[in-house]
Amino acid sequence: MIFKPDKVLFKIKNRVFYKKHRMIGLFILIMVISLSLSIKFDEREGSSTKKLLSILIFSAEASPAKKAKDKFLKKNSDFVSEISNSFKEPSPNQDVELEPNNVPKAVLGLKKNKPIVVHPDFKNTWRKNAVQLTEMPPGPKIAIVIDDAGVDRKRTAEAIRLPAPLTISFLTYSKGLSEQSSIAKKAGHEIMVHMAMEPINKSVDPGPNVLLTKSPSEKILEQLRWGLRQFGGYVGINNHMGSHFTSDPVGMEIVMLELKRRGLLFLDSRTSEKTVAEAIALAHNVPFTQRNIFLDNEATISAINEQLRKMELFAKRNGYAVAIAHPRESSLKALSQWLPVMAERGFVQVPISAIVALQQGLSPIKLGELTH
Repeated sequence: MIFKPDKVLFKIKNRVFYKKHRMIGLFILIMVISLSLSIKFDEREGSSTKKLLSILIFSAEASPAKKAKDKFLKKNSDFVSEISNSFKEPSPNQDVELEPNNVPKAVLGLKKNKPIVVHPDFKNTWRKNAVQLTEMPPGPKIAIVIDDAGVDRKRTAEAIRLPAPLTISFLTYSKGLSEQSSIAKKAGHEIMVHMAMEPINKSVDPGPNVLLTKSPSEKILEQLRWGLRQFGGYVGINNHMGSHFTSDPVGMEIVMLELKRRGLLFLDSRTSEKTVAEAIALAHNVPFTQRNIFLDNEATISAINEQLRKMELFAKRNGYAVAIAHPRESSLKALSQWLPVMAERGFVQVPISAIVALQQGLSPIKLGELTH
């Protein structure tokens, strides 16, 4: 028998190769089983598993195995997509611009910045500016956000006259914002900045000073800060349109870092299922929540009442719901009939800050206290 060292070496390498890949395969199998069980037994908190995935992805950026992770993700993009699709959020009424859910490749390679130094005066601004609740009755919590406020001053005033606390989000290019927002706060409502962001549909006009993905970073930051200067006393921002911008990790990183610096929260209106807002907010510890249902995509009272019914079901199932409506005649009429009886129906009306607090494990009672 002739000894052939090259063949022996080849066999040894093959054994090492297959042993190594059996271990990788076993690891993947364990992860898939664990995630599947988590999804099965935690349907009410589906977003928690998604958050865990996001945290794992971002944590891996700082590990010595970054190159190996990147190589694995590149070779197993179908696996990543399959896992991320299993985290699809329940959406009782999807926006017309929603697209198939996935984990954008740009997010998987996003690097975390150094910790942001927050000035003491800006620390927990969202809690200081929140409606300071004195009690929290039992029952599912519902936060109703009125978007696009300020431009139509008459209907914005009608929205402000609805039972508090609503969350009223003012478009940055509205007139008389200081006056309108001040009246809303005095009426017991919480206020937000409704920031115009780039939509996918180029034929739709989001308004002036919109945040665009093609803009240089300095321009995005300049326009963001312009919007934040238009009035004060708000708890944070949410996106006006933005189906394209909220899916751009570079642009959303700029937004989240500025919100972190100012101690503000972000409400994702979820106009695209490709949004990266949650992942980047988690990476920088920015207070965050998201819309669960749109009430008035179809602006008829009967359609809005049907959405209110779906909102109730969502809130009962999950313990809370975040709904978005607009200052339209039909929306205001439907809400004027529903809000006075929501307590009788077993629901608790809260501002958006209360939802964020509950999701962060904080008491929503008197959020402004103990903020230093």
